[in-house]
Amino acid sequence: MDENKVRLFLKKLKSTAVEIYGYDELEKQLLEGKKLTIKFGCDPSRPDLHLGHTVPLRQVRAFQELGTNVTFIVGDYTAMIGDPSGKSKTRPSLTYEETRKSGETYYQQVTKILDPKKARICYNSEWLEKLTFKDTLELAGKYTVARLLERDDFANRFKNNTPIGIHEFFYPLMQGYDSVAINADVEIGGTDQTFNMLVGRDLQKDYGQKPQIVITFPLLPGLDGVNKMSKSLDNYIGIDEEPGLTFEKCMKVPDNLLEDYFRLTTDLQEEEYKAILAKDIREAHFEYARIILDMYHGKDARENAEKRYKEVASGGIPQSVKEIAVEESTLSVVEMLQKAGFVKSTSEARKLVQNRGVKVNNVVVEDFAQTFEVATQPVVQKGKSNFAKFIAK
Repeated sequence: MDENKVRLFLKKLKSTAVEIYGYDELEKQLLEGKKLTIKFGCDPSRPDLHLGHTVPLRQVRAFQELGTNVTFIVGDYTAMIGDPSGKSKTRPSLTYEETRKSGETYYQQVTKILDPKKARICYNSEWLEKLTFKDTLELAGKYTVARLLERDDFANRFKNNTPIGIHEFFYPLMQGYDSVAINADVEIGGTDQTFNMLVGRDLQKDYGQKPQIVITFPLLPGLDGVNKMSKSLDNYIGIDEEPGLTFEKCMKVPDNLLEDYFRLTTDLQEEEYKAILAKDIREAHFEYARIILDMYHGKDARENAEKRYKEVASGGIPQSVKEIAVEESTLSVVEMLQKAGFVKSTSEARKLVQNRGVKVNNVVVEDFAQTFEVATQPVVQKGKSNFAKFIAK
């Protein structure tokens, strides 16, 4: 392998990664031209990959470009437990069917980043469901409770007398066993996965394998500016969301975090994004949104999303909104919200109106009993980005 290419790759890797466990070994094997197996896993607790996932995933892609083998593991089996990392209580259990259903969308999303021709994508149920009870007991015997309690989340819950299910202790063991099953050379993930990935190193030694190199990357802060980007906290930007919503969310990135977003989620060099940030901060948000839309949705979708955003931001109604054909000649604002799918119940619709969160034809509606003639093609709006026009069948 070209030494200069490897040196440049490692320099960039060290500038982005938080920690590399086994750096000298990684450098040695890359310079020798060894075909490393890179492991990256993700639990399908929800069917959305977000920009936070792309931070380590983009580094996996960089390994692909270097010529390594990549295995992307969809953790359908581990998702039934739910990763307890950073959690203050036991997660609700998901069924096998639920995790597989969510996992089906992951392939389409992850191939927006990874080259599918250079990646093996698999489910960890392929090996975990084949373990016998004897195998499971043997796996459990590899780690002590004391070691597992070294994790901050487990330690804090134990200290505060918060219940910890025994099945939760199996999560890091199962993730670690994934490394054994594919004989991983390198595992990549966020810093919240450090403990779990190091368990993989230990288990590989126990099973007679060479311990994997572990590379951790920073966690991308969410749109709330406080917590890490998370689907469960609803502070995320999905890579497969509707383009207009993606553009709007990119514009909501906190000003003080925009540099981190440029650095961790785009291909711009430091001097390029710093030059953008040195100018107008609002225009920097627009530039960031354009880059993300181009990366995951394409130029045409980006142009339409930007046009729509500017129309809404100026207080207007977008020229292109979804249309709903109905048989009724009149509709109340509550009925419009329900038919548009903007609310789940009548009470939610009424509360939304009472809180002045609904407009019809760009005018705030204050009476939830107010009705509108369908013949006039009324447009109902919830928040800044949800619009629906009603037309007669």
